[in-house]
Amino acid sequence: MNHHDHVNLLRAGISQPGGIWADFGSGSGAFTLALRELVGADAEIFSIDQDAGRLREQERAFLKMFPDTHIHFLRADFARALDLPPLDGMVMANALHYFRDKEAVLKHARSFLKPRGVFILVEYNVDNGNMWVPHPLSFETFRQLAPRAGFEEPRLLAKAPSNFLREFYAASARKE
Repeated sequence: MNHHDHVNLLRAGISQPGGIWADFGSGSGAFTLALRELVGADAEIFSIDQDAGRLREQERAFLKMFPDTHIHFLRADFARALDLPPLDGMVMANALHYFRDKEAVLKHARSFLKPRGVFILVEYNVDNGNMWVPHPLSFETFRQLAPRAGFEEPRLLAKAPSNFLREFYAASARKE
């Protein structure tokens, strides 16, 4: 996938520019860059990952593509306590599949959102993983899980093919 694909996966979940957003488990920043393209220069973005090297890689990419971005690079485990302002929205792309107890992670993520804040999930659309993607969840599984974690019923935003595990999907769910 390329930048255009990442943007297209997120596009339908972001209704307006601006606001305060976060990318939980941002990795090298592919979806953080897509998020920035969609929310614009007036937004504030928190990019959270445990790998300092990947955050430095993101910072270089942002300086090249979007030097006017109001972004914070936080080296942290997003499944633990974080010092963040209330968020208008968040992206979690290819990160939830590392957790067995997804409901607990989703409830924790939900706690950072403002009322009616939007959660955007990008995941492999399968329920059986492998050693690299240990606990994926299909859209159908996410659709059942999200309300238990305090979100409204998720909406499927887009799909994209994957050479690795069939396809990716993006879905959004608002905080109840």
